Amino acid sequence: MKKNPLRCVTVIGLLIAFFVSGCATTGIYSVDMGYDAESAMVPSHLKPGQKALQSIIGIAEFTDMRKIDDPLVIGRVIEKDGMKVLVLPRHTRPTQAVARGVRDYLRKAGYNVSHVGERWNLREETIPQTANSKLLIGGSIEDMEINCRRAFPTNTYTTKLRMTVYLADSARKKILHRTTVEATTSLEHVSFSEDRMGSQASIAMGDAIEKIFEKRELAQAIQEALQR
Repeated sequence: MKKNPLRCVTVIGLLIAFFVSGCATTGIYSVDMGYDAESAMVPSHLKPGQKALQSIIGIAEFTDMRKIDDPLVIGRVIEKDGMKVLVLPRHTRPTQAVARGVRDYLRKAGYNVSHVGERWNLREETIPQTANSKLLIGGSIEDMEINCRRAFPTNTYTTKLRMTVYLADSARKKILHRTTVEATTSLEHVSFSEDRMGSQASIAMGDAIEKIFEKRELAQAIQEALQR
């Protein structure tokens, strides 16, 4: 059977286009971040007393306070050619991920903690009041950068997270305490992956959460609020 030259050229062209598109730099990266509190070392001053166990702590979704045009953007990958590619969350918003991390840490410490509720805008007059909890923890993310600079022979991963946690009395609609922490990570690695970026972000988030509850002032404010 005689081959059709035009058909052969078309097939070859499609194969080349497929190969090029498969190897080309992706237009976007996405990462997952989360905090596993199972291995956390809870300080003794945070352990709940008997009366504290009779109350439930409410957790609100955090608020994104970053000064950025698009709140979906949580970082960038700088490719070898200098092109900057945006990094977005894959499944969970950072405001949800941080709130869940705080919840899991407090559960690890031994407190009765509710599921993550709706977002609170951190104003006293809008503190949500619930029948089951008289203490509410919310917060804000002021800075979050999950970045990677791709190069040879290694890629440089850097993460920065700055956030503030608010402790509020739901019944009296009063902010009792607030504290701000920062956490950073840095890693040099020969290979690049979105999972590694997410892992570095998770480490930074875990460090920030643990730093918050290491502070005796916050632990004391929690204990006093739950004993009222």
